Amino acid sequence: MSQPFRSSAGGLIDRDHRLSFTFDGMRYAGASGDTLASALLANGIRLVGRSFKYHRRRGIFGAGSEEPNALVQLRSGHRQEPNLRATRVELFDGLEANSQNRWPSLSFDVGGINDLISRFLPAGFYYKTFMWPAGGWMFYEHWIRRAAGLGKAPRLPDPDRYHRRYAHCDVLVVGGGPAGLAAARSAARSGARVMLVDEDFRLGGSLLRASRMVDGMQAVEWADLVGGELGAATNVRVLRRATALGYYDGNLVAVAEQVADHRPQPDPYEPRQRIWWVRARRVVLATGAIERPLVFSNNDLPGVMLASAVETYARRFAVRCGQRGVLFTNNDQGYAVVRALAEAGGGISVVVDARPGGPGGRLKDEMGSLGVRCLDGHVVTHAHGGSAVDGVSVCPRDDSGRILAARELTLECDLVCVSGGFNPTVHLFSQSQGKLRYDPGLAAFVPDVSRQAERSAGGARGCFGLDEALKDGHE
Repeated sequence: MSQPFRSSAGGLIDRDHRLSFTFDGMRYAGASGDTLASALLANGIRLVGRSFKYHRRRGIFGAGSEEPNALVQLRSGHRQEPNLRATRVELFDGLEANSQNRWPSLSFDVGGINDLISRFLPAGFYYKTFMWPAGGWMFYEHWIRRAAGLGKAPRLPDPDRYHRRYAHCDVLVVGGGPAGLAAARSAARSGARVMLVDEDFRLGGSLLRASRMVDGMQAVEWADLVGGELGAATNVRVLRRATALGYYDGNLVAVAEQVADHRPQPDPYEPRQRIWWVRARRVVLATGAIERPLVFSNNDLPGVMLASAVETYARRFAVRCGQRGVLFTNNDQGYAVVRALAEAGGGISVVVDARPGGPGGRLKDEMGSLGVRCLDGHVVTHAHGGSAVDGVSVCPRDDSGRILAARELTLECDLVCVSGGFNPTVHLFSQSQGKLRYDPGLAAFVPDVSRQAERSAGGARGCFGLDEALKDGHE
């Protein structure tokens, strides 16, 4: 079982510990440290699902909890579970996954006819069209729900056990990225009782894809060092595979911990999942940021991905998402994917930068040394392809921003990386009744006035640079 898109070296996976899994009945190989998404991409699987209504083809788009497309059904029988993001499923030996919302198969889905006749299917048309005869709705509803459904809920009793626990701490840090690790270490060294929760199975967040040095060592080595220090401290509790899902009055935060979801089944007397109710004197929200996509026609084809996700797959999982890529960006941070793919053995051949002047001189020179063609002041207008992207249309813009369609170019590619900047992940902050403000420089909403004993840090506060995030978390 070869993995044709896996690089021969690099990454944070254990190649000596091979894992076997199935997707839609076909057996594939992965490695310890993979997610289901990275293992699928390593095996060249690009089509992973169908859209909700029109059943259009969908591929993996992100690398984290922001993933909108790769929703899968795990396991079978008593333990089956629908609508899980493949990007958040930790690979284990014997994992059984299936795609959803398709019939009879993912590659040939009868529901795909909805896409061909989409102009005749406006929103809510079925509530007006299928009201005759009067008693026919119950018949129609069955088929409408099947066409627009997602996964299948299990019908058998759940054999697993679930626990809940209560905890108190001085400082609760949500997020194990650079700002979260810096905040947790600083608080722990002050003698405070600290609790650090992170949804990933490995601490580090964006450090796991960074090529930078921190305190004289590689970023991922620094993350491992700080994680080890926190894990050994008697006044710190670290929860991995744990998602903070609610922020309530009195600094009460609900955390869902996946205790045994990364194994075929829980050990005896062990819960599968645990809910924590954490009351903290102070909460630090270091939840990071989510990259914004850029919009163009057909941008939902498999092979169109967030630039930060492609960088994550290349550096953390040693997976090449494409050989002939195009980067469509409007900011300097998007260019990091060019270096990451080059190191992984893939490549970006063309950068389409929407800014008239493009990047600064240093980035321009670096792109030239890598043999990358830069189209400044251009935009991608259309993606071409059937089962996956195989090309894009690119047009220049004039000084007023108008697209010059008469000068359209067509570029062949098998990957389109999009980067429209970043939005701070402010969901928990907003739920805590905090007030946001719009930052025109970032073109994003950032935390402003806290209503509880809370402080946002790092990317969650609009500090997107690594040095910035570390300093902000420490403070």
